[in-house]
Amino acid sequence: MMNRRTLLASTLAAPALLRATRANAAEWTYKWAQNQPASHPMYLRAQEAVEKIKAETGGKMEIQVFPSNQLGSDTDTLSQLRSGAVEFFNLSGLILSTLVPAASINGIGFAFGDYPSVWKAMDGELGAFIRGQILKANIVAFDKIWDNGFRHMTTSTKPIVTPADLVGMKVRVPVSPLWTSMFEAFGSSPISINANEMYSALQTKIADAQENPLATIYLNKLHEVQKYCSLTGHMWDGFWLLANRRALEALPKDVQAIVTKHVNAAAVAERADVEALNTSMKGNLEKAGMVFNAVDTAPFRARLSSAGFYKSWHAKYGDEAWAVLEKAAGSKLA
Repeated sequence: MMNRRTLLASTLAAPALLRATRANAAEWTYKWAQNQPASHPMYLRAQEAVEKIKAETGGKMEIQVFPSNQLGSDTDTLSQLRSGAVEFFNLSGLILSTLVPAASINGIGFAFGDYPSVWKAMDGELGAFIRGQILKANIVAFDKIWDNGFRHMTTSTKPIVTPADLVGMKVRVPVSPLWTSMFEAFGSSPISINANEMYSALQTKIADAQENPLATIYLNKLHEVQKYCSLTGHMWDGFWLLANRRALEALPKDVQAIVTKHVNAAAVAERADVEALNTSMKGNLEKAGMVFNAVDTAPFRARLSSAGFYKSWHAKYGDEAWAVLEKAAGSKLA
């Protein structure tokens, strides 16, 4: 039973305890949204980064990472980022293009054939050009883009060997004009579906096919609803870490510098993780029953050219942007 002395002591201690709790609380608590599962390197490296940010700021900066579209679909979360309801968001530039058209330019079909050319472009002039366009929308893209990987076709019906195999096929694509345009050029029937609805769309045969990097295919268990994987490598896809500009600039300069340092380092580490993961995933998917086939990409690129795909997107992006792309790709895209 509490006597008067005990009650008085606890009453006097309460304000001190309250002050201590407040002193230890974070001054800035931000949310970081992702669409990849918690098993993906994008989430794991983000977790490492936020722990380092919290430690270096002495607990003043606390960021919670939400994987697997927990805060909403890509398009919903992009709206939240713009309003400030979410402060950070990893998003493919190809999906961001619904707001910033130039953000999809690195995803032009068959522009890049290997990782060295990708990183030279995205850490160089092409990446700087895209970030400048994103900033005009009052969104900050950090310097180092995160890797999603080279994308490949999967289907539940038949392997894709030639462009003719894509004619009439119902292909799930992300909500992005570039994806829709590319598969229309192949004669497919593209269906725009957000990532969080992709599995069910394939399971219920709303779509017969989809395209993603091998790690995404495996970690999202798409091999359960897809039989064939054709190694088309038709585009490279990266995820910018985007920040609400007002929220980022509300942080003191030294905290901004700490955040920038750790998220850029995390992006570089994630790139190595994803490249290794995509290399190893082929074996895992084969063990799970997926059937692979190699693809000669030249006829696919020729089909895009004859359909006017490159010419159309050159006109949409403009001469300046297209020149930067071709310089990075090391070849004419026409």
